[in-house]
Parts: sequence; structure tokens; C-alpha cells
Amino acid sequence: MKLFVDANVLVAVINKEYPLFTYAARILSLSERRNFELYTSPICLAMAFYFSEKKSGRKVARQKMDLLVEHISVATVDAEVVKQSLRQKNIDDFEDSMEYFAAKNAGCEMIITENPGDFHFGKLRVMRAEQFILSF
Repeated sequence: MKLFVDANVLVAVINKEYPLFTYAARILSLSERRNFELYTSPICLAMAFYFSEKKSGRKVARQKMDLLVEHISVATVDAEVVKQSLRQKNIDDFEDSMEYFAAKNAGCEMIITENPGDFHFGKLRVMRAEQFILSF
């Protein structure tokens, strides 16, 4: 199963933000299982780095990001993703739209996020980290 991991889940793990950390860390640990592939976008990685750097400093943030990208694939955000996002008139948040189309184009079946309402416009399943862990 291909899962797209949103920035808020990454930040919870990188900065050990409880109570979400417990479930978010388990989501990321799925990368070690053969039947799961985890994806995120360059945008999500940039946001995770920003919040990690604010909390832990640049050196530690880089170390955490190096470890993270060893276990998670990066979905492409290219001109086509931008164009798909711009064509959607029912989407208010351009960044969420780009994440959605990056996930969709990567073949992801689900988006894991703490803000499921941000993806109301799409057809991909969307779940919170805790909801996913408890149901799968």
C-alpha cells in the first residue's frame, strides 16, 4: 500500500510532539514492511526541516532529514502537478492541492494527515495517523 505522509505527521515525529508522536512514529515505521511504501513531497520535507531547525538547530535538523529520506520516497512536484492544482477551482489551499496531486501521481492510495479536511476535494482516502494505526 502506498501512503502519502503529510508535513504535520513528519513534524510530529521529527520534533517528538506528543500525543501525535506515538502514532506518527508508527506510520513512519511502516516503511520497514514490504507491503507499505511511504511517500511525501518536497514541500512537506521543507516544512518539516523548518520546524525541526527552529526546535533543534540546523545541524540536528539536517541529521534528522537525512535519516527520514532514507526511509521515505519523495513524490514529484513538477509543472504538471502545479497545472493540475491550478485547474482545480474548488480548492482554496494551493499547497494542499500540490500535495494531493503529487500523492495521486505517485500512485498513493491514501493520505495520512492531521488535517483531513484540507483534502476534501479529492478522491484519495484521507486518515489521521491514529485512525490509520487503529484500523490497519
